[in-house]
Amino acid sequence: MTDSIKTDSIKIDPIKSGAIEKYRRAYRDFSWETPEHFNFAAVIDKFAEDPRRVAILWEDSEGRRARLTFADIAQQSRRIANVLAGHGIRRGDAVLLVLPRITLWQAAYIGALRLGAIVIPCTSMLREKDLVYRANHSGARAIIAGVENAAMIAQLRKQCPSVEHYLIAGAARTGWISLQEYMSHASPAFKTANTKSSEPAICYYTSGTTREPKAVLHSHAHTYSHRFTGLNWLDLRPDDLHWTTSDTGWAKAGYGVLFGPWMNGVTTFMYNGRFDAAKELELIARYGVTTFCAPPTEYRILIKENLADYSFPKLRHCTGAGEPLNPEVIEVWRERLGLTIHDGYGQTETIILAANMPAMPVKPGSMGLPFPGHDVRVIDDQMAETKVDELGEIAVRVSPERPPSLFIEYWKNAQETASVFRGDWYLTGDQATRDADGYLWFVGRADDVIISAGYRIGPFEVESALLEHPAVMESAVVASPDADRGSIVKAFVKLRPGAEPGDRLVTELQEHCKRVTAPYKYPREIEFIDELPKTVSGKIRRVELRRREESRKGKSA
Repeated sequence: MTDSIKTDSIKIDPIKSGAIEKYRRAYRDFSWETPEHFNFAAVIDKFAEDPRRVAILWEDSEGRRARLTFADIAQQSRRIANVLAGHGIRRGDAVLLVLPRITLWQAAYIGALRLGAIVIPCTSMLREKDLVYRANHSGARAIIAGVENAAMIAQLRKQCPSVEHYLIAGAARTGWISLQEYMSHASPAFKTANTKSSEPAICYYTSGTTREPKAVLHSHAHTYSHRFTGLNWLDLRPDDLHWTTSDTGWAKAGYGVLFGPWMNGVTTFMYNGRFDAAKELELIARYGVTTFCAPPTEYRILIKENLADYSFPKLRHCTGAGEPLNPEVIEVWRERLGLTIHDGYGQTETIILAANMPAMPVKPGSMGLPFPGHDVRVIDDQMAETKVDELGEIAVRVSPERPPSLFIEYWKNAQETASVFRGDWYLTGDQATRDADGYLWFVGRADDVIISAGYRIGPFEVESALLEHPAVMESAVVASPDADRGSIVKAFVKLRPGAEPGDRLVTELQEHCKRVTAPYKYPREIEFIDELPKTVSGKIRRVELRRREESRKGKSA
């Protein structure tokens, strides 16, 4: 894998050549060294041997705070493993985890992994339809949820025949198993499952463009591989306090909230509250956060604050991922704080595939260089590497050596899996170019998935929600450029005869979408249209509508 990029052709000014040489060596000499058997819970137990080693500092919007050691997390996760086992959950069973940013999220996640169960992280913003699909598709036998979702989840019981146990993290509730109550009676001892690294461990559900969400199945080796996310991208050191602002339901939480930091024994910070730029900056300053990771959307809002009002003496390394990071944002952050935001590129199906790694020369707007352990190329339709600055698809070589960081398969969907593995390559579905120095530049999705404020949104899901409204005949949903969010969801709607277009109906449709699907997916703009552009075969041409929006607003608003 030493020839993933043509490192000899890299042209960097002499002052920074040492960083590139360091990258070359790290890439050339990299070895995964994945053990045959691995369970993330064993890592927590190892760090728990030092009873003073802090795992997490936590605060919520009400000002409540918590400080837990690795020993605390280890004991809690063992008790939860015993609670699950006591209710008949076994190795290989699927468990839905629907919890907000509370410390029981980590404990429950690790407890299920310790048992050998398959964890299905779900954001607490999901609606009934989303959860029913995940429960039924996975055949989940248990749901662990927070009080915020209890009422909604209680109504889906009859629709999810495989789910036998409903556990609630919070105040006791009729018809639910109180997680804390059962934990108080459970043994703090549990023999961690000796899982093979190749065994299924996690399943993330991600948006598709024209079909139901894809089930991205990961192995225990994937959790191990995040050791390098923490070391080589987040730049974590033993005494760091790291904060990744991701919601618990996303793969990004695996990157920076759980596996990346805790594979390296690093203390994390977690805040349970709505995003507020001033509050976020205040927390970074007050807690002395040393390494920080946020989506570009947050950075775009943070730089609008008066950064001179805050002091960040301990902050030393910043990263961003989830969507391309505007060069202007990088420059302002560097000007105001003296720190460069290191952009990175990864997927739900992977870990970081390309990144601006610590001390590397950063080209603002570029996703950086291939991440160690991954042979990343830009290829054309014939599976040949493209020329410099020529558009192609980002691909990862999987033969003769398949990186353990990659997902196992799209669970229970052999056809979808086969469509992204062609020959020696895993095709990401993302378009990019490679410059003469080997740096990769993201161009856009090969399909129609919308990336808005770091969220990946499938048009099909929003179109389906709109179609349920009696006024809607047809709709097409596309990304529309937005200065703060990168893109917003825009819907072009053809109404049924007799329906009256106007602001009142726009609001009604938006509220309808918020009720039917997750709130972040609703169309922030709606345009009524007489006819939608279609192909000869009758398929809607979203690309035409998307180009219309780009032309109207500019590719980067």
